[in-house]
Amino acid sequence: MLSKEGHPLMPCHPARARELLRKSRAVVARHVPFTIRLKDRTLAESEVDGVQLRIDPGSKGTGLVLTDEKKETSDNGAIVTVRRGLVAVELQHRADQIRHCMRQRAGYRHRRRSANCRYRAPRANKRAHPAGWLPPSLCHRVDTTLSLANRLCRYAPVTEIHLEAVAFDTHSLSAGRQLRGAEYAQGALAGTTARAYLQAKWDNACVYCDATGVPLNIDHLHPRSRGGTNRITNLVLACVPCNQAKGNTPVEIFLAHRPDRLARILQQVRKPLHDAAAMNATRWQLIDALDTLGKPVHSWPGGLTKGNRSAMGLAKTHTLDALSVGHLDHQGGDAIVRFPSQVLVAKATGRGSYARTTPDRYGFPRLRRARTKQHFGYVTGDLVQATVPTGRWAGTWTGRISVRARGQHSLSTPVGRFNVSHWNLRLLQRGDGYAYDLRPETGPSSSRKIG
Repeated sequence: MLSKEGHPLMPCHPARARELLRKSRAVVARHVPFTIRLKDRTLAESEVDGVQLRIDPGSKGTGLVLTDEKKETSDNGAIVTVRRGLVAVELQHRADQIRHCMRQRAGYRHRRRSANCRYRAPRANKRAHPAGWLPPSLCHRVDTTLSLANRLCRYAPVTEIHLEAVAFDTHSLSAGRQLRGAEYAQGALAGTTARAYLQAKWDNACVYCDATGVPLNIDHLHPRSRGGTNRITNLVLACVPCNQAKGNTPVEIFLAHRPDRLARILQQVRKPLHDAAAMNATRWQLIDALDTLGKPVHSWPGGLTKGNRSAMGLAKTHTLDALSVGHLDHQGGDAIVRFPSQVLVAKATGRGSYARTTPDRYGFPRLRRARTKQHFGYVTGDLVQATVPTGRWAGTWTGRISVRARGQHSLSTPVGRFNVSHWNLRLLQRGDGYAYDLRPETGPSSSRKIG
């Protein structure tokens, strides 16, 4: 909620917002996240206690929750702190899509270079990155989290930011157990090579057909072309016929008719470390980025978040983890008394592509894309209200559109997608690179309400 001048005020209950709009005391300032602006009250005439922004960063998604904390007197007369969740947002990153597009573009360039410039010497691989550089997929996580946190600070009186800063021990995760001392300096290949290690592990035989005494290749269980890595647990020995027959087929499909052998092979496969490495790489960059918002930033360990969530009996979600970030004295009676029943899901979709052509599967241009993204005053991702006069979809609809040059835009609604003319559209909110949805929070909501 915003004041008459546009300054953030304390969040209110949805019923209170509907009442203010019905009495014409407020207007809608933004539809998603839903924000109203009062017409008859300034910041000086309002009582603003301030709220806290709590963030639980993740590799695939990030939870952001606005909370307030108040002192109350317990039944035994002690002063305790109660924490209430006011607004919950789950940010879904698109780092996997960015990484896929970067690899696809690199593959196209490699093919063109090898086909057209096969005699040219390769470019020297001595290009250095500036300090603090992050790959685009990791930089996206930091930028989108900062963008959404900045937006919440504009619409709510955030006084401080609490962030879960967790570090993963990737060496111990790779070993599957807790390492100590000198064990960190020795990995699975200490004193040997990858081929010798695999020969001893698989008895110098093909893992797919048990062939021995034949040339054996090193095969990737999860193919490199499908996101597999060179991690030793992703490597096996395969004879030449089996290796060629498998190709880039996932091992689950290649051995679908032999479940016993598939289960024996998958026993040695460990969980990929992409997510853990991404969190370690972006931990300090996210803290530095949040410092630019001008709010005090407090970092807390992940063990404290897990302890708070377990003590309160909450489920494991990004938003409930974010609600549990920060110190709570359970022994003294501090508790989380409320969490929002609905979560706003913001999925990062981007703002389109810079490519001027659409390629086929081999990287050759298939068709030319339009030079402009705006058609008849609308761009893809805009939130609009459509009034359809006749036909199957007659009525009033609200949703996001995909624009077309001829003016017949595609409107996406909860019940389906249909085409509508730009003459029947009214703009509600410009596209901001996110697709929004609502989902219920896990578990029952408490009876305490927002004031």
